[in-house]
Amino acid sequence: MAPATAERRDFIRKSLLLAIPPVLGFSGIGKVFAAAGSTTASTYNPPSRARGSVSVNVRNHGARGNGTYDDTAAFQSAIDSLPSSGGTVVVPAGDYAINPVVNVRLRSKMHLKLESGARLLAKRNSAERAYVLMVYKVSDVEISGGAIVGDRENHLGTTGEWGHGIMVRGSNRVTIRDMHLSKCWGDGISIGGAMVTNAPTIPCNDVAIANVVCTNNRRQGLTIGCSTNVKVYDSEFSYSNGIAPQCGIDIEPDSDDARTTDTVHIENCLIRYNKGNGILSYKRVKGVTVKSCTIEYNGGYGLLCVTPNGGYIAQNRFQHNYLYGVMFSASTKSYQASGNVFKNNHTRLHGVKTATTPYVSMTGLVGGNTGNGAHIAKTSDSTDIRVTTNQYAK
Repeated sequence: MAPATAERRDFIRKSLLLAIPPVLGFSGIGKVFAAAGSTTASTYNPPSRARGSVSVNVRNHGARGNGTYDDTAAFQSAIDSLPSSGGTVVVPAGDYAINPVVNVRLRSKMHLKLESGARLLAKRNSAERAYVLMVYKVSDVEISGGAIVGDRENHLGTTGEWGHGIMVRGSNRVTIRDMHLSKCWGDGISIGGAMVTNAPTIPCNDVAIANVVCTNNRRQGLTIGCSTNVKVYDSEFSYSNGIAPQCGIDIEPDSDDARTTDTVHIENCLIRYNKGNGILSYKRVKGVTVKSCTIEYNGGYGLLCVTPNGGYIAQNRFQHNYLYGVMFSASTKSYQASGNVFKNNHTRLHGVKTATTPYVSMTGLVGGNTGNGAHIAKTSDSTDIRVTTNQYAK
């Protein structure tokens, strides 16, 4: 697939608009999609981070971009040449082989700008942990354009799940936009905390992801770990497969310590054909909003909540997921689901229906093995689950 572009964002918006049936009848949808086909509709404009005006080109630091020469050192040299005020590192069109075991480390106050036709290709390796780009304990970073292609098709090892395209740890004010990330041994993008010896983990804060496509990655499209204030807009997370959890988006701080994830907003995204769940909200997670997304054809639940606290699910379309559209389980607390459309979920039991069936407006939980309809279900230990009016069809 071609790298993500403004045209890709318009395609995603139009696809979502066509997916929402006219029976919804709630006024919010007009605010999300101002007009069908309009390039000025309410797409998110991610923040541009503070940096200096200096611009350097990786070609001037020895990068060849021929797909075989190792350009890792040239990229690092260009980044390290920026003054203390920062600036922009430009990557012209070409195929740049990057050693993810070494990785390219970004610095504060910089923009890594991949121009159209620029691809970063992960060199094959056997490491369990290897990252093409590393954003570690820095601030005011922007990454845009082009593509990152992982090495899952020719990886030399058989173990591990942490071969990520972009690794963000313990960093503040980071924007990732207009990119295509595929075939990574682990995740397309992974966000989380930086561990510090004998001190609390440093979370990420204020991370914005917009107009990216993460597809055919081995673990998941996007992991949101120990962090606060993460925004994800106008993006696609698809075809995750290879090693669990295999989700489109996994919102999950590390499970064996006190790290948390707080305040995540996911809007106007396509989340589909993942082998696991479309979205997983797992354990110490608080304040997740999922709005105006299409979540379909996933091999697990459309959205699975396991013990999170506080969330809002609105104006989405859940369809053709193998298990329920939405499941609140294991003491999930304080979630609301409003104005969503559910069609032909729970296909594990009922199969995929292709015939058009009328939508029915219902209020309250719709779950259990009661026909080939769309389902919202909860376990008995989940509390304060508010399900207002949604639309359902077999």
